[in-house]
Amino acid sequence: MTANARQTNQALSDALGIAPSTCLARLKVLRDSGVIQRFTIDVDPEALGRSLQALISVRLRPGARHLMKAFGEELRAVPEISQFFVLAGADDFLLHVTARDTEHVRQFVLEHLSSNPAVAGTQTNLVFEHVRGRSLG
Repeated sequence: MTANARQTNQALSDALGIAPSTCLARLKVLRDSGVIQRFTIDVDPEALGRSLQALISVRLRPGARHLMKAFGEELRAVPEISQFFVLAGADDFLLHVTARDTEHVRQFVLEHLSSNPAVAGTQTNLVFEHVRGRSLG
């Protein structure tokens, strides 16, 4: 496993101890079969002036459940949202939001969530530390 999606095929094959042609063929099979879905970058929110992160739970109104897909599509266009999850349980969505400060989070909730007639309620939790992906092990 590598933490660098921009690593060359030669460097990856060296790390795995296999021939570059074998490595390239295996990588192609993993991409074509959908095991590897995409290569991404990890942007530091602080470098963009967004030092505050929050997790916001969103519950839609019972009569608005048919709007879940449309609500999710709306969320994709909001720059403060770095990722979101569609949930089973009491809440319908969990949003990972980056912001400049608490006022920015408050404005985000008011403009994008509380003002939406499909939203029944929200709960905001501030993130003190965010440990990403494979850094856990």
